[in-house]
Amino acid sequence: MTERLGSVFIENVQPELDAGRYAIKRVAGESLTVRADIFKEGHDVLVAVARWRQVTPAARKTDWAEVPLAFKNNDAWEGTLPLAHNGRYEYTIEAWPDLFRTWALELKRKVDAGRDVKSELLEGAALLEGAAARAKGQSPEDHRVLAEAGARLRTPPSPDHLLAALSPELADVASRHPDRSLARRYDKVLEVFADREKARDAAWYELFPRSAKRDGKTHGTFKDAEGWLPYIQKLGFDTVYLPPIHPIGRTARKGKNNSLKAQPGDVGSPWAIGAAEGGHKAIHPELGTLKDFQAFVVAAQAHGIEVALDLAFQCSPDHPYVKEHPEWFQHRPDGTIKTAENPPKRYEDIVNFDWMGPARDALWKELKSVVLHWVDQGVRTFRVDNPHTKPMQFWHWLIREVQDAHPEVLFLSEAFTRPKVMKALAKVGFTQSYTYFTWRLFKDELRAYLEEITQPPVADYFRGNLWPNTPDILPENLQNASPAAFRLRAALASTLSSVWGMYCGYELCEGRPVPGKEEYLDSEKYQLVAWDWARPGNISGWIARLNAVRRAHPALQHYQALRFFTSDNDRVLFYGKRTPDGTSTVLVAVSLDPYAPQEALLHVPMDWLGVNPEETYQVHELMADQRSLWQGPDVQVRLTPEQPAAVWAVYRFRRTEHAFDYFE
Repeated sequence: MTERLGSVFIENVQPELDAGRYAIKRVAGESLTVRADIFKEGHDVLVAVARWRQVTPAARKTDWAEVPLAFKNNDAWEGTLPLAHNGRYEYTIEAWPDLFRTWALELKRKVDAGRDVKSELLEGAALLEGAAARAKGQSPEDHRVLAEAGARLRTPPSPDHLLAALSPELADVASRHPDRSLARRYDKVLEVFADREKARDAAWYELFPRSAKRDGKTHGTFKDAEGWLPYIQKLGFDTVYLPPIHPIGRTARKGKNNSLKAQPGDVGSPWAIGAAEGGHKAIHPELGTLKDFQAFVVAAQAHGIEVALDLAFQCSPDHPYVKEHPEWFQHRPDGTIKTAENPPKRYEDIVNFDWMGPARDALWKELKSVVLHWVDQGVRTFRVDNPHTKPMQFWHWLIREVQDAHPEVLFLSEAFTRPKVMKALAKVGFTQSYTYFTWRLFKDELRAYLEEITQPPVADYFRGNLWPNTPDILPENLQNASPAAFRLRAALASTLSSVWGMYCGYELCEGRPVPGKEEYLDSEKYQLVAWDWARPGNISGWIARLNAVRRAHPALQHYQALRFFTSDNDRVLFYGKRTPDGTSTVLVAVSLDPYAPQEALLHVPMDWLGVNPEETYQVHELMADQRSLWQGPDVQVRLTPEQPAAVWAVYRFRRTEHAFDYFE
């Protein structure tokens, strides 16, 4: 964009991500607060606006609109843009001197100093006449007012003339028709992407449909998986995530417990995608047909559950792409195709694409068509496998291409890698990201990490989806652990972030590891598993209660609302959330000790609550369903392995006409 003339400076525009290369993230229905430092030489009165428009989807594309920026202090300005709908928006800033207000201020000072102002009145007349000319085609009434005022200033001066010239009402009219030839526009057009609400608020449950029969012997189908939907709904999850559902290769198929030699009947890893039956657009024959999958999606929706699919852009050596497009793959000097590796791990059953090779245009176009194929089947959420092993340029291109046509599509980045790489993936467009929460166990490190990822500037582009376990990761703190360990980690994951998830079996406290590794023994990645929903020691009720609390209290549905508070016990984490409008407030205390009871003195932030220290207020402890009256900032709490977390909804009293009532 050509820079406007004028000597106004516009600096320190926020939010702006990496000099405007990437879009800020928000959710439809939220607003975007824009800030900037704006100034000019001299003492001119300035006017500043934020210009914005929605650009995707095409059906909602709007013309440029403007909202005023308000002067705050020290040349800082601020304004708020509405993001009513899901899609991509553009915004920038423009500022100019308000010539008539500047003239009026100078005139008053000169009059107060007893100066002759004949010449100044003629200058004012010229300014009003210019504003009248600009108003002529826009507002006949404003044109009349400005023209008459300008004419009066050209007659012999009088006290009435001066009074009229300094009228705030006249300045308001003149300011509606400024000379914007002197405006300066910020030299970048920035972007914000407004996701649908599920980007910020969701609870995920990971299910292998091939184990849906629950006997560990019979390969399940989508129809069998439909039988899980009432159970998942009862647990309170609103997203069911399926690992790859495509045909599985036979070459170098992995056996049980990741053995290199499969036995007859071994089902292999679903991430070894592709066989004679088809590739990334095909359904594994033992799961059913495409029609069966569509029926599963519809059945899930009827239970209030959205289906998320795994997007794993890799192939088995048997994938049709290998024969049809060998140019899409990396080859060794001897001509053989390279298998995937993550030393010391090696994936003999997987081969990788040549992402930046000479055939990249055709490859990228085909992989985009894979995503759109599943969008056509009703899928709107994708969990992306190992995106950090593919070029950032590809993801930036793919996500933008898909979301420009389908802004409702969400992408979860499964990248447990270097922090800057994880953040870069979020910047290029991933809606949500796996996190290091899985390995953050102690109070100080939990607080430091969650403050980093839930507050700007990181939270402007990174949304952490907290998972205490995945099929790939059985962390040491859950290995052969008691139900208390599973309870407290679920409590943390579901309340620290507004998006969380768990892999099937967590509610059953499944924790048998491969010795010396963070991997499940008899991993479902390589075999069918028998799941007993009534297994002794399960914490299904605890999980269901946590999710019910999340659903009932909007504060827990806001990602950037997290604030940490003081607890005198290093094994008790104390924090809270409240909605931006203050209508929902929640306090949470979680014991980090799964072995013994812990007591703590909590220091309640009275200013944050908006409660006077002498005021009595009511709290409702939601996990145990107990109500109490609190007063003052200090509260004693006792947490146990059986009840390691307390979640309080906070209510303040107010006087009604006849009695006292309370409100959240």
